[in-house]
Order: sequence, then structure tokens, then C-alpha cells
Amino acid sequence: MSALIEVKDLCVDYITLNGRVRAVNNVSFTIGEGEILGLAGESGCGKSTIAYALMRLHRPPALISGGQILFEGKNVLDFDDETLRQFRWKDTSMVFQSAMSCLNPVKTIEYQFYDIFKAHNMITNRQESIERAKELLRIVDIPEGRLFDYPHQFSGGMRQRVVIAMALALKPKLLIMDEPTTALDVVIQREILQKVYELKQQFNFSVLFITHDLSLMVEFCDRIGIMYSGQLVEVSDSKAILQQPLHPYTFGLGNAFPTLTGELKVMVGIPGTPLDLSNVPSGCRFAGRCFKASDQCHRVEPALIPQAERGQVACHQPLPLPALFAESDTLLNDCNDRLQESRDVG
Repeated sequence: MSALIEVKDLCVDYITLNGRVRAVNNVSFTIGEGEILGLAGESGCGKSTIAYALMRLHRPPALISGGQILFEGKNVLDFDDETLRQFRWKDTSMVFQSAMSCLNPVKTIEYQFYDIFKAHNMITNRQESIERAKELLRIVDIPEGRLFDYPHQFSGGMRQRVVIAMALALKPKLLIMDEPTTALDVVIQREILQKVYELKQQFNFSVLFITHDLSLMVEFCDRIGIMYSGQLVEVSDSKAILQQPLHPYTFGLGNAFPTLTGELKVMVGIPGTPLDLSNVPSGCRFAGRCFKASDQCHRVEPALIPQAERGQVACHQPLPLPALFAESDTLLNDCNDRLQESRDVG
């Protein structure tokens, strides 16, 4: 599978009164043609910041301070204004978190489709725009008669499907979905993701899928990247990410989701709090919350490296599996005890 987009050592900073805060630190990954890559992690770990960087949507105080974003071999960071305008929506489009915020409340859906086609010189008259828009609505299972309605006349799930139709209007090669099912019930979530998957099969575009829901991501994605405090800590096949996690943080995320079958058990969360990016310690960023942390972890920052066909991980002590799962409760409880001991000493 050839790479559609290749991100190399991407860095994104936010300029504050107290200096720069690095929200994304030397992140590298690829997305192949027709592949679905997921990005998961806690709030504030840099997932959406990466998504905005791929389309250069950041505005001050955000600043892309390093790295490359290669789309079909061309560096997006070198695009001039006109090339960038054509790149957006035509080569890469985005479905944002809140569909209602993305749609103009005082314009009909038809006008907003027309605005997209006109901006990219894809039509010669208004009627052609209407016909194309009707076809796109049919693709996402919305009656074409709703084309002349306003956004507030649609339900949340229908608005999200309208936004997806708009994102696919120019047949992009990459679709970025930034938590597209937020605030939707689980039935609508599944319907929308199923529709996106069907459209991907039909049009063969690639997808970058961002969400907090790791269990949902496992069903939808080919590969998954786990982010922590602005860095990628693991990239692996979606089926292996829960069954054979390499990084202790990934293991903690997997144990935060209850199973639908089997015996009931008390859920054990990851101890501690996310890192303050304005005061990053040396070594591994997860060391202060990790049940396997050693002196080396607190001194040396681990690199993201391959691990014997199990994916990539940035960890000095990748987890041994499957034996670890038999001891998962003991290990997590031990992690909590160790953290409490360190607090008592402090």
C-alpha cells in the first residue's frame, strides 16, 4: 500500500505570555491509499491539533514550528495561498466535531453546496449545483427534497450526514473526521460510521478518524495511533491494540472500557492527571503515571520504534503479552498504591 500522506517530525506550538507550549512534539505517521487510521488519547493530547495542521487551518497563537506534511510527495507546508485553497476540500476535506457549528444557520443546505462548487469552479450554473447536491444527499440517505431546508430543520444525525456529504462533494482523497459522532447516541453513531465505511469502499478515499472512544475506533479503523501529551506512544493494527497493547498507557485505556459479556468487575482508571505541557519533565512523559516506570524512564525519552511485527511503541519496557492480562487488576492496583506512596512521601 503506497502512502497517500506522510507526516514527518511534526511540531505545533502555541504562543503564550509565558512562552511557547508544544502541543504536538515530533509526531510521524503515514496514511496509505484507502486506509483508515485512528488517533486516540485523552483530551488535550494533540489529536485535533494534528488534524488542523494537516490542512493548515491553524491560526495564531498556534504555529507549525517544524516537520513536514507530504501529500503525494508534496510538502503541504510549502503551498502558496492558491495551491492551499485548491488542496482544501478537493484533495483533503474535514468533518468537524460539531455539525451545527459548521453549517451556516441562515443559509439553506442548497446554497452551502453551491458555495463549495462555485469556490472551486466545479459548476457552470446553479441548476448543475442543485443536481450534484441532490445526488450527494441521496448518497448519505437524506431525501433530496430536504435540499432547500435550513440546518435547524434537521436532526443532529442528519446534520452530521449533510456535513459528510459536503466533505465528499469534491471527491477528496483524504477525509479527516474529528470526533464526528460526539453528542450523538450510539445507534446514530453506528449508522454514520457504517455509511462512511460504505462510501470509502465506493470512492476509495483514506480516512483519519479521531475520537475518545477506543472501542468504536477498533471496529472502524485499520490501524490506530495512541497519543499522550503531544506524542505518539504506540501505532498498531486495530485488532491488536486492545488484545496485545505494547504501551502501559494503551493498556490503561483498554481497561477503562467495560466488557459487554463475562463477569462484572470494578473498573480501574489510569492514576494521576495528564501532563502540564508548559512544564514537561525529562524522560518518558507517562513515567509519573506508569506502573512499570524505572529510573531509565524518568531520565531518557523513548523513541517510537518497531517491535517485532507488533507495531511501533515509544517505551523502554513494552508490555509482555498475553500473560499481563491475567494480572491486570493486580498491576493496576499496584500502580495506584505506588502513586499514593509517592504522594505521601511528597
